[in-house]
Amino acid sequence: MAMHRGTPTHNLWTGLRQILSHGVITVLAVVIAFSLPGIANFILNEWWPHVEGNANLLLATEIGLASVLALLFNLAKIAWDHRQGVLIARLASLMHARSAGAGWWSRRRERALVRQLPAARDAFILTLTGYDTFVADDSLLRGVIEKAYEIRVMLVNPAGRALRERADSLPPEITALSLHNEIEATIGYLSGLRKFGKSVKLKFYDDEPFWKLIVLGDYVWVQHCHSGFAVREQPEFVFALQHRELRHGLFVPFYMVFLNQWNDARHPEYDFDMSELVYRDPSGKETGRAVLGVPIDGGTTPLASSPEPGATAESLAALLRRPAPEPTAAL
Repeated sequence: MAMHRGTPTHNLWTGLRQILSHGVITVLAVVIAFSLPGIANFILNEWWPHVEGNANLLLATEIGLASVLALLFNLAKIAWDHRQGVLIARLASLMHARSAGAGWWSRRRERALVRQLPAARDAFILTLTGYDTFVADDSLLRGVIEKAYEIRVMLVNPAGRALRERADSLPPEITALSLHNEIEATIGYLSGLRKFGKSVKLKFYDDEPFWKLIVLGDYVWVQHCHSGFAVREQPEFVFALQHRELRHGLFVPFYMVFLNQWNDARHPEYDFDMSELVYRDPSGKETGRAVLGVPIDGGTTPLASSPEPGATAESLAALLRRPAPEPTAAL
């Protein structure tokens, strides 16, 4: 299904709906036009003579007319305010917005938007652990991401300070270990995509997460990673790329946020085959490797953070080594 960037998809149902709406408006206009002479004749020749000689009826007519005019003026003001909101949303290229407590209807609108998306060649994801996007059963965009050929993902470093600070700010049931498990599940999912021929690249960042970004073709899903709140509890916004005026809208700024993070040489890339972090200099030359302790096949391997000068791979690998279970005495 073809779709121009920044414009809604037109399908058969959309065309029929527009035809029906125009038909209804035309019929109403014709009915009103043919009814005006009869209405005017009734008011002037029948209604007004009764009102003119009845003070109570005249007062009721004036009150009714004033109420109708007040209602019409209020509706006009509301329509004008909404029009301003529509113009602002159009300038920002805001296609959809959903609050954290949104109900079924809002999710239905978002699902309708997702169904209208064409198959995107590239999918770029900047998130915390990736669990809600790739693994969770209620993930809305997983099916669209699976259709992309090139998938670039950035997750928080499981051994970094930012993840521990993030875990400390969340409710007690969310711990660093639970976030580690989510990252493990995400890496396992991405490894499965590679087996289906997808071009999957994964990098880790050490800074405290600020945005969750999902770029699919000409649309970007945005959520703020507010400290103390889970990402799924944050409002969600969808911005589209405007082809006719690239300077308008927030798609390009958020897209550049991802590109700047991705091209930052400080962020290591994950080697799926060796389960290692690959560090490179700004020119792209490999400068070192470190073991990432996220088990993919059920085994436990140590987690590694960014290498410091003089640190060996063994010391980095022991940062978050899980203690072995203590032997129990035979009964």
